[in-house]
Amino acid sequence: MNDREKIIKNYIDGYNQFDIDKMVLDFDDNIIFENIQNKETNLFLTGLTAFRKQAEQATTYFTVRTQKIRSFKHFDEKTEIEIDYYAILAMDFPNGMKRGQELNLKGKSVFEFSKDSVVKLTDIS
Repeated sequence: MNDREKIIKNYIDGYNQFDIDKMVLDFDDNIIFENIQNKETNLFLTGLTAFRKQAEQATTYFTVRTQKIRSFKHFDEKTEIEIDYYAILAMDFPNGMKRGQELNLKGKSVFEFSKDSVVKLTDIS
C-alpha cells in the first residue's frame, strides 16, 4: 500500500467513526472541498477551518455512515476512489427524506495531493 492509500484510508476511517481530527489529519490548511451531485456543485469550501466546521455539522445528519472503498486509481497528483456509501438519517430533511431512512449510494472521491498533504477533495455522486 502506498502513502496516498494510507492517507485516504485514514480519512475514510475517520469519516466512518465520526472522528473529525482523524479525517483532517493529512489535510493542508488551505484545503479545497467540493461536493458535486448530479453534475452540479452544491458545496464549495476553502480552508481547514471551513471544512472542519462543515464536517462537524454533518455528523449530526446521520446515526450511521459508512464509506467502503471499491477501487483506487492513481494519477500524477491525484488519486480517485470509487465508494459504496451507506447511511441512516438522524433527522428529517427539507427535501422529504425522513429520520431513520437508509441511504445506499455509489460515488467517487478525488483526492489531490501536494507531497503528503491533501490539498483538494472532490466528492461526486
